[in-house]
Amino acid sequence: MNTLIVFSHPEPQSFNGELKNIAIETLQCLGHSVEVSDLYAENFDPVERPSHFPDRSVVDTFQPLTEQRQAFQRQTLPTDVQRELARLERADLVILQFPLWWHSLPAMLKGWFDRVMVYGGVYSGSMRYDRGYFRGKRAICAVTTGSPAAAFSPHGRGGDMAKLMWPMHCSLYYLGMDVLAPQVIHGVQGGELSYQNETEFRHRLKQETSNWADRLTHLTSDAPIPFSGWADWDDNGVLKAEHPLAWR
Repeated sequence: MNTLIVFSHPEPQSFNGELKNIAIETLQCLGHSVEVSDLYAENFDPVERPSHFPDRSVVDTFQPLTEQRQAFQRQTLPTDVQRELARLERADLVILQFPLWWHSLPAMLKGWFDRVMVYGGVYSGSMRYDRGYFRGKRAICAVTTGSPAAAFSPHGRGGDMAKLMWPMHCSLYYLGMDVLAPQVIHGVQGGELSYQNETEFRHRLKQETSNWADRLTHLTSDAPIPFSGWADWDDNGVLKAEHPLAWR
């Protein structure tokens, strides 16, 4: 199995960095190949901008989707986008490793979606969800939070974790991937070694990396999160009346 880890944290020695390292070690020991997109270390540009498309299809106004589609068709996408797309093509499993910032994913990772998931290339109006381009690939989010687990319960102050993860999971499913339940590590204060007592950090890290390593051994057999698909929706994109989960 080929695995791509998309790592989005500016500090290599962070808790996220250690989780990334244990994933590499565990998967390689299992005989899998591992590739890493270290977005900060590779200085990935998360902002889609006109300068990425010197040969514009529309000159007067910048229309990102139009320019992405043309560049994909002409094979003139920016070098960093081509690199990330090639990595995704090789991957059977995609791991997104990141801290939850402002109740969402870091801007760097959001920008990776904005630029790499090119319109007309890996998605279109008809090439989405269970008809998505990346059908057959699996994806999982490995996420750290600052607050404890109780704060992310349905009535917790941080918000329901399942709802906070929905945009990320929906985006991955939008691309056709089978999305696995996330690996969430709560209560990582600040996410960096310098923010915690050394002994406490190492004890917690050992515990969580062990849990993550165990989870990694059976990701290929884990059942994905169930989503509805094109056959379930009416012309307005709403569940058909006869669907078991439709509102009555």
